[in-house]
Amino acid sequence: MPTRLPLDQLLVPVRQIGAAVTVSRLARYSSALVFLPLTPDEADWRALPHGAVLRELFAHKVRKAGDCFHLRVGTRAQTLLIVACLADAASTFERLQAAGKLARSALDGEPQTLLLWSQGCTAEAANATLNATVAALEAAAFRFASFKSKPKARKRLTSIDIASGRKLPELDLTLATAAGNNLARWLTALPPSTLDARGYRRFLQELSRRLKLGFKFYGETELKRLGAGAFLAVSRGNAKRDAGIAHLAYRPRGATAPALSLVGKGICFDTGGTNLKPHKGMLDMHTDMEGSAVAVGSLYALHAMRSPLAVDCWLAITENSIGPLAYKPQDVVRAHNGTTIQVIHTDAEGRMVLADALSLAAARKPRAIIDYATLTGACVYALTERYSGAFTNRPEARDLIESAGSASGERVWCFPMDADFDTDLESSVADILQCATEGKGDHILAARFLSRFVPKEIAWLHLDLAAGSRHGGLGHIATEITGFGVRYTLDLLRRGWPPPPALTRK
Repeated sequence: MPTRLPLDQLLVPVRQIGAAVTVSRLARYSSALVFLPLTPDEADWRALPHGAVLRELFAHKVRKAGDCFHLRVGTRAQTLLIVACLADAASTFERLQAAGKLARSALDGEPQTLLLWSQGCTAEAANATLNATVAALEAAAFRFASFKSKPKARKRLTSIDIASGRKLPELDLTLATAAGNNLARWLTALPPSTLDARGYRRFLQELSRRLKLGFKFYGETELKRLGAGAFLAVSRGNAKRDAGIAHLAYRPRGATAPALSLVGKGICFDTGGTNLKPHKGMLDMHTDMEGSAVAVGSLYALHAMRSPLAVDCWLAITENSIGPLAYKPQDVVRAHNGTTIQVIHTDAEGRMVLADALSLAAARKPRAIIDYATLTGACVYALTERYSGAFTNRPEARDLIESAGSASGERVWCFPMDADFDTDLESSVADILQCATEGKGDHILAARFLSRFVPKEIAWLHLDLAAGSRHGGLGHIATEITGFGVRYTLDLLRRGWPPPPALTRK
């Protein structure tokens, strides 16, 4: 079932128009959303179209920050107007969560045009709320691929206008991250019959061509020559010989060597291998490539922002299948960097493919590496699906890492990475165990395992995407697939990751 990358549909066009919103201007839109302070003054009510009606309703329906109401206004009541009381003091996550609910209400009637503005609010709170609402609208308006033979006709939102007297700060960043998140979610939601290794390679080739990125695909033959035995152990159970590690390269003018490498787990379907998963555990394993999708979405957003950083993206793309050639417990394999691994459980395949992808990325000597993976159930048990786990070889950067989560609304928690955890991965026949036989602390042990494939001189952050999937969505994202990580990555980079030389270990 072929389908094309929806790069021209990742975003609803957004423009800023003059600040004054009149009755006649409001009537041009299918839907509109206005934010007011908890106590608007007389000038605010006079400035609002239909101000007298709104004032009376506001007095009856709004009791606290965050309350809202809606009504139909204009000729033949054709415009749905939502009035919301803005919260001056709220975290980014709280703003995004509230914006998500408002966006879904605003789009419920399938409007084609939408107006967004604030009246009487402080500039800082208004900017934060308007940006959060744009992000929520872009997420809610975006549509995943459909394979229905008779799809239901639905109207698309064609434009979002923001009435503001000055350029909205951070709007470019909001749109870039929204596009990257939509791309990540679109890829993750594709069925495994479409996004198999061959299909994924085709999508990446098209993306690279359209964005003018460097592209190379290391197939199994070349990976064997390179000694990438950890990846090949997982891929050898596949029915087709189409697995491999994709390398995309974004280079701003004048840049050659990468400053940053993004590495993603791209397991297109995970049966668990020889240690076969039960039905319920296997059902949604086409989403086990979300880490790679988040890496691609982050690269897309950085390209859209014309980042001055030279960025590599390494994606370990394969299935983890059952079959006569599939790897098995007690196999010993040798990874790209020479480390020998004693296999314990074939459903711990993510750390195997990431080991070689990290080693290949590190060979290009970037200043920093970020890897993304839906890696362990242990991280979900530790944090639920509201946070994702962060692990780093730069413990002094913990505040930087966690503050990026708070500021972006994609929250992370740093787990310990003490060296004594390695005693649980000691092997009598190889350099390291793939995992422990018991599941306790598996998210930490997985991170310690992966650290063996990143040289100490490279700043490294591993994100275990516990929040990559959550029933009911998360924050401003209503879909179960959240695309968690794109907003986080761009905020982290803006805050100074990779760490400056003073924080980088010698």
